[in-house]
Amino acid sequence: MAKVEYRNMTKAWGDVIGVNNLNLEIPDKEFLVLVGPSGCGKSTALRCLAGLEEITSGEIIIGDRVVNDIPPKDRDIAMVFQSYALYPHMTVYDNMAFGLKLRKTPKTEIDQRVQEAAKILGITQLLDRKPKQMSGGQRQRVALGRAIVRDPAVFLLDEPLSNLDAKLRVQTRAEISKLHQRLGTTFIYVTHDQVEALTMADRIAVMRDGVLQQVDTPANLYDHPGNVFVAGFIGSPSMNFFSGSITGTLDEMYVDSGTVRLRLAQSEVEQLGQESIGKEVIFGVRPEDIHHPQYKPAGVKENLVESTVDVTELMGNEIFVYLQAGEHSFIARVDPRADMRPGDKVQMSFNVDKVHIFDRTTEKNIATPVA
Repeated sequence: MAKVEYRNMTKAWGDVIGVNNLNLEIPDKEFLVLVGPSGCGKSTALRCLAGLEEITSGEIIIGDRVVNDIPPKDRDIAMVFQSYALYPHMTVYDNMAFGLKLRKTPKTEIDQRVQEAAKILGITQLLDRKPKQMSGGQRQRVALGRAIVRDPAVFLLDEPLSNLDAKLRVQTRAEISKLHQRLGTTFIYVTHDQVEALTMADRIAVMRDGVLQQVDTPANLYDHPGNVFVAGFIGSPSMNFFSGSITGTLDEMYVDSGTVRLRLAQSEVEQLGQESIGKEVIFGVRPEDIHHPQYKPAGVKENLVESTVDVTELMGNEIFVYLQAGEHSFIARVDPRADMRPGDKVQMSFNVDKVHIFDRTTEKNIATPVA
């Protein structure tokens, strides 16, 4: 078991910086998810930890060892890739046992570890099959099994579900979470899918252009995003943003973009203060905090905004509604009973207790809802 630490770690190829001065500590037994768009540096950070990329500067620490100059095979890690990377001519048993054989592990111990891992993953009946005789989900379990038999201090998973269909992704996601609980080992998981991050992680680290933006629990990241990028990346559909300014007085303060004008909750007025009046801001509202006025939850302090329906998407237990208010486009998640059709004019109910406010220049969060 081991904690992992990136200390001022930078990886560059000439003028191209993949990861820029990363400082991140991952406690022993934590499930940390590195998330961000393609090219943000998350896989590079993982590959540097695995020893597959040589870092440019800084330190990487596993347990109490600085591993900068330690070869991958001696770092006590196991990695699961997006591609299953199974040997096609070998059985499942031999694929899982191969790494142990190279380490000259005794045969009885190899058999014990393979059988135990197969039982954990529910693939005991597949041990005599070859990869071409299995589905994508079964192959991914074999790849996980090959990592488990190593009994590493740290598991590294680089987008392991990307090749699976939607239903199997959900199922395998749950299996990996259960596997983490059962093994009690440090997991570091890379994905571009923020739904995977929210559902699996103890903590999430959000990256952009090689720079760590924010690291926190899923709930805190969702409710208290540190900047516009994090607020827009975490959540599906993503947060709605409006450019405007702060107007009014301390007794009655608004964020005003012209067609969307919302009175702020007192808790946010206190965060902003008198000096913020007249300040140019970006304010954000999540789709679930915009309601059809007929079906808004009890206790919502509302501001009505005149809107026109563009498109509706029935999702079963809710409707995604794409709306226009003047020059502003936004999305609402509304009650499935709401009868809304393209072209309809409707006064949408914005929950003023759930408005996030960001400085327009720095894009940093300057006021966030208080639970």
